[in-house]
Amino acid sequence: MAEEKEEKKGFRVIDKRTAAQEAEQNEKPKKEEKAKEEKKAETKTPPPLPEVTFSTFVYSLSTSALVHLGEIPEPITEKMDKDLPLAKQTIDILGILQEKTKGNLTQDEENLLNSFLYDLRMRYVKAMG
Repeated sequence: MAEEKEEKKGFRVIDKRTAAQEAEQNEKPKKEEKAKEEKKAETKTPPPLPEVTFSTFVYSLSTSALVHLGEIPEPITEKMDKDLPLAKQTIDILGILQEKTKGNLTQDEENLLNSFLYDLRMRYVKAMG
């Protein structure tokens, strides 16, 4: 009888290789998706900023004034809201730049600043009216 009990006891073999292979196969698509998402995140990085020059600074302030005048949408929210006091302040800053840089600008820079100021002032008057 003792021999019968030992025969019944025995041991059981479970092949875990198939379970491990299935788990590995399930992880592969997840890893591939993660890699794709990381690549998308890398490609969504904004392009490098342009060199900061007097002209790009004036462009930046002018764009800001146009946003505040409600002429172009705000870059983040993409809403077109008017904020005339901020528009006036930005236009005044450009006016101060014009006064303080008189005689120190190239002809192109001076023409750029003058044309932006004229255009922005006309748009402001129109927005106020």
